[in-house]
Amino acid sequence: MSSPEILPVSESRRWKYLDNVRTRPGAFVDPDEFDGSTVVDNMNKIKIFGAGGLGCEILKNLALSGFKDISVIDMDTIDISNLNRQFLFRHADVGKFKAEVAAKFVERRVKGVKITPYNCKIQDFDEDFYLQFQIVVCGLDSIEARRWINATLINMVNPENPDSMKPLIDGGTEGFKGQARVILPTMGSCIECQLDMHAPRAAVPLCTLASIPRQPEHCIEWAHVIAWDKEKPFPQLDKDDPEHITWLYQKALERAKEFNISGVTYSLTQGVVKNIIPAIAATNSVIAAACCNEALKIASSCAPFLGTPGDGEPNYMMYSGNDSIYTYTFKHEQKEDCPVCGMTARVLKVNPKWTLEELIESFATLPEAQLKKPSIRAEGKTLYMQLPPSLEEQTRPNLSKTLEELGLTAGTEIAVTDPAFLGVVFNFSLRFA
Repeated sequence: MSSPEILPVSESRRWKYLDNVRTRPGAFVDPDEFDGSTVVDNMNKIKIFGAGGLGCEILKNLALSGFKDISVIDMDTIDISNLNRQFLFRHADVGKFKAEVAAKFVERRVKGVKITPYNCKIQDFDEDFYLQFQIVVCGLDSIEARRWINATLINMVNPENPDSMKPLIDGGTEGFKGQARVILPTMGSCIECQLDMHAPRAAVPLCTLASIPRQPEHCIEWAHVIAWDKEKPFPQLDKDDPEHITWLYQKALERAKEFNISGVTYSLTQGVVKNIIPAIAATNSVIAAACCNEALKIASSCAPFLGTPGDGEPNYMMYSGNDSIYTYTFKHEQKEDCPVCGMTARVLKVNPKWTLEELIESFATLPEAQLKKPSIRAEGKTLYMQLPPSLEEQTRPNLSKTLEELGLTAGTEIAVTDPAFLGVVFNFSLRFA
C-alpha cells in the first residue's frame, strides 16, 4: 500500500519530516474532509504566557515544531539567578525584558519564525486581543494569573461563533513534579474546577514552632516568626538583604542544634522565608514538551489530544520525577458549582457565630476560593465592599457583626467578587455547621 501524497505546504527542507505528519490524514480524522494545506495556517497565531524557565522551553519547542507566528507575554526582567535554567538568556541580558530577549534569540536560531514580545501583564489586554489567536499556552508561575485567563477565555465563547473557543494548554512545575492539561472552554473541566488541587500550603501551628520543632523548616520559621519579632535586629525584615537572611540562618541553626535537627542551610533559609520552590530544568523540559505535543496535536489533528471531547477521555497529565519517572493521565470532571463554568451555587460550611470579618478571612485559605480581597453581597443587600473607599467605609461596621446579626440564615446565597478576577462572581450557598 503506497503512502498518501504529501502536499507541498512547506517549501523549506527544514519541515520535510514534520510535513509527513501534519499534511497527511491520520487515523483520527475523516480523510475526505481533511485538508493538509490548511494545517500550516492552523499552526500560526499562537499565544504564550511566560518566558521564564517553562516559557523558554515552550517557546523553543513551538518554533521547532513549525509554529510560525508566536506572541509571548511576560512582564519580568532577567535576573542573574535565572541563568542556571532559562537557557535563552546570557549574562549580558541581565536587567532586560525576558519576552524581548527570548523572542530575539529564538528568531535568530529558527529562521522564518516571527515572535512578537509584550512586556506587560496578561491582564492588560481585553477579549478582542485574545480572539486573534488559535491556541493559548500558559507557562505561568501564578495561580491568580491562570484563573484570570481561564475566566477570560470562557467568557469569550460565543455559541454562534465556533472560532471564539480558544483551547488553553496549561503547564506548571514544582521541583521534580509537574502537570500539563488541556482546557476547552465551556466544554469540560476548567482551571477553577481544579482549583482545590492547588490548595494553599498549610501553615505550621505556632505551638509546634515554639515548643516541638521536628523539621529544619520549623527552625527557620521559628527564627522568622518568633525570634525576629522578639529581638527585632533590624527595623524591618528585607527578604532580599543577605545580612537579614544570615541573621535568620544563624538563629535557625542555633534552634536546630538545640533540638538535634540537621539540614538547616543558608539556601534553605532563603527558600522558606521567601517561599521559593526549587526550579528544576529537567522538569521544565519534560512539561514544556508535553504542552507543545498537545499544541501540535490540536493544530494538526495528527492524534487525539488531552481533553478530546468524549466519555472518559483524559484531560490532565501528572508527572513526578522524585523517584524515577512516573506519569499518569486522568479526566478531571467539570463541577456544576464551578463559579466560572458551572450553573449552581457552591455549598459553603460556616459557623453562624462567625463575624463577617472571619468569613472574609476564610476565603483566603479556602481551597476552592483562594480570594485575597473579597467583597460580599447577600440577597438584596451589600455586606462589605473593598472598593471604592467610600463604600468600604460605609460597609466597614458590618465586619464586627456575626452572620446571625446580619440576617444570614442557612441556605442564604452570597455573591463574592475579587478585584483580581473582574467579571467573575463566586456564588456560595451558606450551610451552618
